[in-house]
Amino acid sequence: MHSRYFLRVAGTLLLALAAALLCVWLRTPLPWIIGPLLATAVASILRLPTESWTPLRNAGQCTIGIALGLYFTPQVTALVLSLWWAIALGVVWALALGGGFGLWLQRMNAHRVPGLNRATTWFAGAIGGASEMTLLAERAGGRTELVAAAHSMRLLIVTVLIPFGMQFSGLHGLGLLPAGVREVHAGGLVLLFALAAAGAWLMERLDRANPWFLGALLVAMGFTMADVQLSALPTGLSNTAQLFIGVSLGVRFTPAFVHTAPRWLATVAVGTVGLLVLCALLALGMAWLTGLHPATMVLATAPGGIAEMSITAKVLQLGAPVVTAFQVCRLIAVLLLVEPLFRRRHGRR
Repeated sequence: MHSRYFLRVAGTLLLALAAALLCVWLRTPLPWIIGPLLATAVASILRLPTESWTPLRNAGQCTIGIALGLYFTPQVTALVLSLWWAIALGVVWALALGGGFGLWLQRMNAHRVPGLNRATTWFAGAIGGASEMTLLAERAGGRTELVAAAHSMRLLIVTVLIPFGMQFSGLHGLGLLPAGVREVHAGGLVLLFALAAAGAWLMERLDRANPWFLGALLVAMGFTMADVQLSALPTGLSNTAQLFIGVSLGVRFTPAFVHTAPRWLATVAVGTVGLLVLCALLALGMAWLTGLHPATMVLATAPGGIAEMSITAKVLQLGAPVVTAFQVCRLIAVLLLVEPLFRRRHGRR
């Protein structure tokens, strides 16, 4: 059984690599994450033996965390800190939007999806991590399979639509400042990964969300903000990390996902498009107020995952530090506040 499991992992990685290379040849946006994501999702839905190995996903998140942390030079940090008020506004907007999305799901599915309750729609609508929102829904008595399906559908739509939209609109190369380190140093790179892994381990021990991403991000940020330049990150490592993350997202789309209350999935899809439109309108207003490019603000306020939106900003050079800061602060705020807000609004029923 053990060898069969790793054969499935190896087969899935080969499929993901082929899809990534095809997307590179086709010049699609984010080929190393979108190709593996779509190929693995289709294969999983078709009942092919796909598998994602958790250590590889963790390594991918750790690598992306380091890559983004290297952007936070003292100059970039000063810029991000000057935007504290915009980040706070983005957090309030995300909480309000998640609550509205939950009400939409409740209104559209209340009499058509058996066993649907307020806990299910509240945590399905929240703009947070899938695993964390599913766990909170379970504690509140919600239907966890509907919550997980809603977040998977939202993430898929946002991860595919936004990069394609950015590429086809010709928006790229608008990064505010480059990463502080440009040269790869083998010893410094090994040390950086070792320290990032230690940071991830500590975050995991503290039971924090996305520990492998956030732990590595904070370690890399700390060194870069202190102007300590250990090493740049090779492009090959960044591409491999995106492939691992794409596979970990794609294997969520099992046959059971497709059969999960089709009307529920349809309303999640329509609602997600609505979220994108509303976030784009907010982004235009915030771009006018901050003087930043609208494309950067679209990614900063988009209802997607931290890693996916930050990767998009990094690859297309659209202000990755600003996008990362907005997305990280939003995730932390949602994780801390969404459950107390639910209890305040709906009590302990």
